[in-house]
Amino acid sequence: MALGAGCHRVRGPLANWMVPLVLSLAALALGVVPASAAPAADPWPFFAANDPASHVRVDHGPWDRFLKEYVVADHPSGINRVRYASVTPDDRKELDGYLRDLQGVEVTRLSRDEQKAYWINLYNALTIAIVLEHYPVESIREIDISPGIFRRGPWRAKRLTIQGQKVSLDDIEHRILRPFWKDSRVHYAVNCASLGCPNLQPEAYTAEASEALLEKGAREYVNHPRGARLAGDRLHLSSIYDWFEADFGGSREAVIRHLQKYAGDDLGGPLKGFRGKISHDYDWRLNEP
Repeated sequence: MALGAGCHRVRGPLANWMVPLVLSLAALALGVVPASAAPAADPWPFFAANDPASHVRVDHGPWDRFLKEYVVADHPSGINRVRYASVTPDDRKELDGYLRDLQGVEVTRLSRDEQKAYWINLYNALTIAIVLEHYPVESIREIDISPGIFRRGPWRAKRLTIQGQKVSLDDIEHRILRPFWKDSRVHYAVNCASLGCPNLQPEAYTAEASEALLEKGAREYVNHPRGARLAGDRLHLSSIYDWFEADFGGSREAVIRHLQKYAGDDLGGPLKGFRGKISHDYDWRLNEP
């Protein structure tokens, strides 16, 4: 309110740019990020290469064991939780070792299917490792390690070195997974350690299992209230469908068609011919029990 009281005193040409600037800075400071500010899918040419003939298989066993031990997949809320407080020192070391091993992989010499599983697992394992480094926290957005003013969370921190390239979580999602695969289901696979996020699956992705896990993640999220829910003439959607609308077809109608593909009868029926209002929200609280 004080911001508005101060701004109304500005007169003349100065107001034409000062007021929008001040309002934009205030919005960033409060963590209010418009859909248009979501990172674009900007391909990283260095990681575009792959070897279709490759038979190399990356060992995701340590990550699979961690997930089976610490992911609560039968929580009554329908949201998979992570028992961060219960992770033992030995399992922390094994997780760190897994991340070191993945950084030693020459990923550009893998097949496309093997790469996809590699990047998804790497993103999720690094996210969990970062949370554990700063635990306890109420939200991953409290972990302010990204460079730059008004940046919240860890997503822009260059925490990995892969084939000589410094890589961040944002790089994995927005410069590799989204542009190279153009698969909207990637949003159901990468996990941001938040209650509003699609489930962290209790098993590692592999070249053989990725397709089934991506479909499972989509069905779970679309049919859970945090993904999509109808209340009268209003459709409440996760902000994921707002931030990344382009990945789900680029329009309100395309998003609804995507939802219908995975929706059960309770949701799918009412979505046919839906013409009501749509709102978006997201719960950034940590996904712990």
